Amino acid sequence: MDDRDALRATVEALVQPGKGLLAADESGPTIAKRFKSIGVESTDENRRAYRGLLLSTPGLGEFVSGVILYEETLAQLADDGTPLPELARRGGIVPGIKVDAGKIPLAHAPGDEITQGLDGLAKRLGGYKAQGARFAKWRAVYNVSDTLPSRLAIQANADALASYAAICQEEGVVPIVEPEVLMDGAHTLARCADVTEAVLHQVFHALHRHGVALEHMLLKPSMVVAGSEGSPAPVGEVAARTVQVLRRTVPAAVPGVFFLSGGQTTVEATAHLDAINRQGPQPWLLSFSYGRALQQTVLEAWRGRAAHTAQAQQALLKRARLNGAAARGRYDPSMES
Repeated sequence: MDDRDALRATVEALVQPGKGLLAADESGPTIAKRFKSIGVESTDENRRAYRGLLLSTPGLGEFVSGVILYEETLAQLADDGTPLPELARRGGIVPGIKVDAGKIPLAHAPGDEITQGLDGLAKRLGGYKAQGARFAKWRAVYNVSDTLPSRLAIQANADALASYAAICQEEGVVPIVEPEVLMDGAHTLARCADVTEAVLHQVFHALHRHGVALEHMLLKPSMVVAGSEGSPAPVGEVAARTVQVLRRTVPAAVPGVFFLSGGQTTVEATAHLDAINRQGPQPWLLSFSYGRALQQTVLEAWRGRAAHTAQAQQALLKRARLNGAAARGRYDPSMES
């Protein structure tokens, strides 16, 4: 199987109706913050136990086609000695890996940020592939105000995303391109739509310049939502503006769009995804790639106690099932109870 066949096979395994992605790629500081909220210390053992709990959830593969892992997880073992990526594969879930090195301030652009991690990426991808990863993810973030993001930030992050995607495809790894327009702030839904449209236009121009095969990549955008400091927009308006922006910017060759939850509540993320899928047939599969929106109820059920594993796994399976229904436009709030 050559690289193109391998890329195609990975995309087909990930892009399945009614299935989405579990984002379990929290960095050290982020998972420490999540654990602190439930009174659990972020030790190597606790992180291993928690991620093993996620990946061993019976039936998860019915609603989750892929999992994005953090680098340390690739080398961790389940209680029976099984490598965690292999545990995912046994459940019918494709393992992937976050490869960016986080964000830093963008020079000469006050308030803007740029994602780093391109140096040595090709070599690192070779190691990740050997550990079982078949796809990768790179996140760019865009702060929003009346003046942010700057043109420089939009262009610089687009070029970094495109460079990353090209390197991934060269190494036989499917790239997930994640341009996140942040919810932080008091901006309106209309301002978010304008920024998201500008960002996605620039991202796809850059992907074209770098020769990225759109058929062999996936997009992980934010939805068009109002800033978290203001009043939330109606669910139907979020769905309509999100689809409008996607149809203006995302080529039909892209196989799948997997939305991030980006600070939405657990129920909001599901309701928005459902409303988006009720907008009618689209050129791409529209699904989820959620972190906190899938895991918050799991953490609350688990609280670091092995005796709570089954209860926590039931919480994960429920949210995966509800988001799987939303990815088909078949979610109803009554399903929450």
